[in-house]
Amino acid sequence: MINRIVVGAHYGLKDWIAQRATAVVMAVYTVVMAAVLLIAQPSGFEAWKAIFAIGVIKFLTFLFFVSLFYHAWIGMRDLWMDYIKPTGLRLSLHVLTVTLLVGYTAWVAAILWRL
Repeated sequence: MINRIVVGAHYGLKDWIAQRATAVVMAVYTVVMAAVLLIAQPSGFEAWKAIFAIGVIKFLTFLFFVSLFYHAWIGMRDLWMDYIKPTGLRLSLHVLTVTLLVGYTAWVAAILWRL
């Protein structure tokens, strides 16, 4: 049997690192996309579609959204755990949050690969 330490310096470290890593991914994506948009200066739908037709941009955009949704999951999960005390309600909110975030991820994938 493995004993899990529920208090101490290492509890939550993995989530803290994951939130910082996803924030870095989102920040780098923002800078890269700002540069791409300054260079390309798209003026219409076809120009925007051409930017996102590039495989690397499409992948980076998907990575951005996966990072965003994982970042949101960590924050919302911690919020529900800290402030919602009834176990059933907290579990329901966790399930609802995960369901929405997974659905949003599928939606982003469908949009990006439809272009």
